[in-house]
Amino acid sequence: MTVGGATLVFSAGPSRAPAPPPTRPPAPAHRAAAANRPVHSSAKSPDCQPGRPVHEHLITRPTWLRDVSITEYYSSPERWFVGRRVAAPGLAGRHRVDWLYSARGVAMEGDGIGLDGRHHHIDALGSGAWVNADGRRTTPGRCAAHWSHGLPSWLQGGWRNRLGHVTFPLAGGGWSNGTGGPLLSYRGVTFAPGSSLPLHPYRTLAVDPRLIPRGSRVYVPAYRSISGGWFLAQDTGGAIIGQHVDVYRPPTAAPTDGGRFLQHERVYVVPPGR
Repeated sequence: MTVGGATLVFSAGPSRAPAPPPTRPPAPAHRAAAANRPVHSSAKSPDCQPGRPVHEHLITRPTWLRDVSITEYYSSPERWFVGRRVAAPGLAGRHRVDWLYSARGVAMEGDGIGLDGRHHHIDALGSGAWVNADGRRTTPGRCAAHWSHGLPSWLQGGWRNRLGHVTFPLAGGGWSNGTGGPLLSYRGVTFAPGSSLPLHPYRTLAVDPRLIPRGSRVYVPAYRSISGGWFLAQDTGGAIIGQHVDVYRPPTAAPTDGGRFLQHERVYVVPPGR
């Protein structure tokens, strides 16, 4: 999953994938040169890197990175969604509201495929936040799929029912979870036509650029049989923190399928120019 989309564009990398890296890893990333810039996170979980300090450095030399969580994201198809069509800042025409603003739609995936077959992306998340299904604010933690108050459901604006829970108007009439109150502001959320960068299935990787530099080549052994295992670190996301990478893939068969979720994997990072 890529909250907020990407900010820089890089080429898709070499046309022929490099050979796999050495199987004997050099020093772990947390032992990198002292000149590297540290990254800290206040969100700690016993399910992520047990026994290790929450402290990392920007990778500046080819490095095996251990205890990595791997998730997947894709361009979300509007045809999966059932909400009323609404106008969206930055886009022409109208689109299904749950495709635009829900966690399974454009806002969380960063990119979506409209009913017309064209790509659209979220351009800015504004000053709001995410809320869970109960309407309570929730923020991403250090570990993949760990949020402060449960998984996100909707951006902070939109509608809430009489209990304060998330609801939205349906294309066929009525509401998804009880009648909603007044429309709440999305606080500056905007969209734009097209994709924010060239996305290549099983080649594009979203990373935390404070740990893995943009433009790095990243070898993921778990994907060797799928795509040869090599990716380009060219995307980012607000929920991609620390030792967590997000693989861009084709859409899954259904919106309830978030793709693969792997933990405690190794990846080999080759920074730009190395």
